Amino acid sequence: MKKMLLFSAVVFFYLTTNATTVAIDSIPADPKDVSSPEAIVAAVYDVISGPAGQKRDWGRMRTLFVPDARMIPTGKKPTGESTRRVLTVEEYITNSGPFLEKDGFFEKEIGSKTEQFGNIVHVFSTYESKKTIADEKPFMRGINSFQLWYDGKRWWVITILWQSENKDTPIPEKYITPKRLD
Repeated sequence: MKKMLLFSAVVFFYLTTNATTVAIDSIPADPKDVSSPEAIVAAVYDVISGPAGQKRDWGRMRTLFVPDARMIPTGKKPTGESTRRVLTVEEYITNSGPFLEKDGFFEKEIGSKTEQFGNIVHVFSTYESKKTIADEKPFMRGINSFQLWYDGKRWWVITILWQSENKDTPIPEKYITPKRLD
C-alpha cells in the first residue's frame, strides 16, 4: 500500500510538472522582450507606461510572466504596520490598469543591481514614476525586486516585489545609477 501511494505521488508530481512546462512554453512572446534579464525588465516598464487615455498592451504583459507569477506591493498602513498585497498578473491588470490608463503613468529605471546563479536572476530595479514624461520631478520612487527565471529558451518574470520610497525609508544612493555627463 505504501509503495502504491508513493508511486501515485511520483506520477502525480511528474504529470503536474510536465503540464506546467507545456502551459508555460505555449505562451507566445516577442523574442526581443524575453532575450535577457535587462530586456524583460525594460519590457515590464514599457508596458505599464503611457499617457493618460492610452490603453496598455496587457496581452504583451501576460507574455512576460509565468502563469502563476505574483506581483507584491508592500507599504505601511496609517497605523505604521507593514503590509503587503499578493496579486496575480490578472489582478494587477484589473486593479492598476484603469488608474494607469486614466491618469497617465510613466515608470523608468534609474538604477539596477543584478545577481545571477544558474538560471535564476534577482534584479533590484530602482524606479521613478511620473504622470507625464514632461514632469520635472517624479511623484514616486522605489525599488522593484524582480525574480527572473531562464527556462533554456527565454526569460520569465516569476515575482515582482516592490516598495515605494518614503521619508522613513529613502532609497540609498548605492541603488541609484549616477547620471553620466556626455
